[in-house]
Amino acid sequence: MWQCPQFLFAIMGVIINITVVVSYWLGTRYVADSSDPIGIYLVALIVIALALVLFVLAFIITQSFERLSQASRLKTEFISIVSHQLRSPITNIKWVTEFLISPDIEMSPDKKEEYFKQLKDNIGLMVELVDDLLIISKIEEGLFPINKKEASLRDIVKGLANGALPYAQAKGIELKFNESKDSVTALFDAAMVKLVAENLIDNAIRYTRKGGKIEIWTEKEDGKLIFKIKDEGVGIPYSDQKYIFQKFFRSSNALKEQTKGSGLGLYIAKLIISKSGGSIWFQSEEGKGTSFFFSIPIK
Repeated sequence: MWQCPQFLFAIMGVIINITVVVSYWLGTRYVADSSDPIGIYLVALIVIALALVLFVLAFIITQSFERLSQASRLKTEFISIVSHQLRSPITNIKWVTEFLISPDIEMSPDKKEEYFKQLKDNIGLMVELVDDLLIISKIEEGLFPINKKEASLRDIVKGLANGALPYAQAKGIELKFNESKDSVTALFDAAMVKLVAENLIDNAIRYTRKGGKIEIWTEKEDGKLIFKIKDEGVGIPYSDQKYIFQKFFRSSNALKEQTKGSGLGLYIAKLIISKSGGSIWFQSEEGKGTSFFFSIPIK
């Protein structure tokens, strides 16, 4: 109850009102003569000033308690979510390991290879989650500096698209990079922006079904470099769209398509693009696909 800022503010309001009334009574009784209007006005002004100071202090204290309460709540949620995210791969690793080392179970080399692949996938998932958490922690605490150097967004994205082509083809997806004629350079952290573009391309391939198409563009517009990727994937339900950049959030239909994923990629992307002075947004319709965009200033 005492952690509730509204309740605390109400209690402090009562205390302030009592303090004001008592101060005015003491002032008129012992400081100013009741027959002296100037003295009464002076006491009133002092009491009003005291009340304002007390209200400011109450507001500051309440805000401090609110921040502490929010930090405590976020810490609890963070621990709960991370524990949930790690529990599944750890459990799978435990079961597969026990199965592989059991002397009572015989299996073919192909079956062993399948189980070792499961181990590798689950370990990779844990490493990805830990890496994402470290990046988030450093960016949020200001310990992850954005090292801006002149670079070409087109060249970065072209390299990523070429690298992702075999992955897309293996899933039966057409991946097309619409290369612009001019390679405009800008000052930005190439490694960080590359991480954002790579994440968006990976998501597009991951959530697009066989036979689908993905198109990627880089453009110059209004003093900004624009990245755009359009897929024919599962799309994002309208009810989920307002949460899409939140930490650990994954839409309901995405969970049906892909059980793997930390729900941190888009949160990291938003952090990086915001730190770079740009913006990130999307358009989506469930069942028809999604387009993601981000911009970074040229100067």
